[in-house]
Amino acid sequence: MPTTPTHERAAVLLEAAMRPDSASQIAGLIFALVLINPEGLIVEANHAAEVLLGTSANRLIGTKLIDRIGPIDARVEARLMRADDALVARDLVIRVGAADARVNLTASPLSGYPGWSVVTLSQIGHDEAAHPASGDAMLGAPAVLAHEIKNPLAAIRGAGQLVARKLPPEDQKLARMITDEVDRIARLIDRMQQLGSTRTGPVDACNPHEAIRTAVSTMRAAGTERGDFEIREEFDPSLPPVLANRDALEQVLINLISNGRDAAVSTGEPALITVQTRFVSGLAFSAIRNGRAVPLPIEITISDNGPGIDPSLRDHVFEPFVSSKPSGQGLGLSLVRKLVRDMNGNVSHERDHRAGLTHFRLHLPQAQDES
Repeated sequence: MPTTPTHERAAVLLEAAMRPDSASQIAGLIFALVLINPEGLIVEANHAAEVLLGTSANRLIGTKLIDRIGPIDARVEARLMRADDALVARDLVIRVGAADARVNLTASPLSGYPGWSVVTLSQIGHDEAAHPASGDAMLGAPAVLAHEIKNPLAAIRGAGQLVARKLPPEDQKLARMITDEVDRIARLIDRMQQLGSTRTGPVDACNPHEAIRTAVSTMRAAGTERGDFEIREEFDPSLPPVLANRDALEQVLINLISNGRDAAVSTGEPALITVQTRFVSGLAFSAIRNGRAVPLPIEITISDNGPGIDPSLRDHVFEPFVSSKPSGQGLGLSLVRKLVRDMNGNVSHERDHRAGLTHFRLHLPQAQDES
């Protein structure tokens, strides 16, 4: 039966009636959005704004945005005060609570409503939560290449061992160098294959503090050959179970604590690593996974008092083959990101210049209460 204009119009009207309203669309945005009135006060704020600014919409409403994020660049502040001017500010440093955050900011005046504007804030370093496939495509080819390299490597290692048996003692160290270098390359390839793997381990309810204490014990047992360091624990005892892969979570924590230790001891000052947990309740961080928002209320923060990440690398630290260490391979943080994503979580970093601390934050989903 052919459709008629009347049927088509009815279908369009039905679809429009089922379509999410503007309030639902704004609430679902992954970047912070606030509505500013002619007096410069916040009158509306979406969920992402609550997360970024660290407080509820009820507390934000009636306050000035500049009081929530300042002090900021004087030129940007001056433009924000002119509510009828459009503004785009990239890589802007704002103050959120006790820490600095880097954001891209836009201010859009509302036509027909003098003095009113919409301001958006998109935090740099959390963009990967909106693009979960970012960087993954480039890992596929190295993983395939790694598989093809391992067979000839095994042959080279075997030949090196045979040669070592036939060489005089004074020349055997050269043969051992061959096998040692082959082993080093093999370990690097193993890590590349982990990054390129699409298989994910099973997740289950686990106690995050048990995973942290195991990782901390591993680091302490490793000794202090790279320098003395202290690990301090600041746990929320009421934290509920996290939905994670226990082994993967421990590996992530070991990698982050190890990186923090290496950074902190490099200064020659007393090195301090702090591992903190908290539940972020109604202001839960969310990540976009498979087209839906996943609440991530369990926060684990690993902080170190090292010099921080080189500014030229800070936007790329989770990418493969990016490292600030002279002998670094640049795969540790890439593996951290992959393992955290496999658990539907998110990892980010920030530098608190005033406190002289670098924070790596894990946000993970809460295990459901079976009762």
